[in-house]
Amino acid sequence: MEFFHTTTHVDFIGKRRIAAIFSAALMIGSLILLIPGVRGLNFGIDFTGGVLLEFAYQGPADLPDIRERLAARDFGDAQVQNFGTASDVMVRILPREGLDNKAIAGQVVAVLKAGDPTVELRRTEVVGPQVGAELAEQGALAILFAMIMITVYIMLRYQWKFALGGIVATLHDPIITLGFFALTGLPFDLSVLAAMLAIVGYSVNDTIVVFDRIRENFRKIRRGRTQEIMNLSINETLSRTIMTSATTQLMVLAMLFFGGETLRGFSAALTVGIVVGTYSSIFIASSLAFALKVTAADLMPPKQEKGEGEADSMP
Repeated sequence: MEFFHTTTHVDFIGKRRIAAIFSAALMIGSLILLIPGVRGLNFGIDFTGGVLLEFAYQGPADLPDIRERLAARDFGDAQVQNFGTASDVMVRILPREGLDNKAIAGQVVAVLKAGDPTVELRRTEVVGPQVGAELAEQGALAILFAMIMITVYIMLRYQWKFALGGIVATLHDPIITLGFFALTGLPFDLSVLAAMLAIVGYSVNDTIVVFDRIRENFRKIRRGRTQEIMNLSINETLSRTIMTSATTQLMVLAMLFFGGETLRGFSAALTVGIVVGTYSSIFIASSLAFALKVTAADLMPPKQEKGEGEADSMP
């Protein structure tokens, strides 16, 4: 299905400087926000260890009263917040030395039931600090390995100028998505980590579609200017890019609004990642290749030299 019945004529490459400044500002801002002293990521108990409990009240929960009751029982560092509705409460407590996580969960339940006997415990998650540290290490290695393999793939498939543009665009998207999580304070757990890997794959796929069309047009239009050929290629794939992003985003937004708290972080990461990934495949990857002065000669198949004694095919 085509979104545009005729090819558009937007000068994407001509807007590369504006896009570069905008992307640089977003990436630098994201990296600053990721510094623990500034904002940092709000790691979930998957990585920090601890106890997470979800409660359901009969009516709207009084969060200040809950915090006061927990603080009176030496749980002043507990994070208490609504999720889903005003009657649903999530309590997260970091691990304590010399105190078992299951015992912590039991004490928290007792405190909240003392304030409101009708409160219902819906979910309990307990993760030890050692398990959390191992998950954090393995998650970081998974992202690093994925980035390395994608980098190798792009370098082998394309000329190095395109490969560099694709690599920068691939780094661009997860960094900005991480910055969004640092800014909003949304919990960063294993489901968000899975979304980050999906964002990397989505961005690479979108970028490769554009690169393939650019390479095809470079070989087909021998005498065209580089900027014209690259703009033509991006415009020719724009319909596909927008339709793919829009249909994927509809599914992700459905998860965000109707999937509940369990899918909130995963769907929020994908929502931001799809927008940023679509933007980078159009403005960043190709623009960087153009800035490196890619030419038609860079994408021409190498000439095969005739072997000694080989007959000339021309009469």
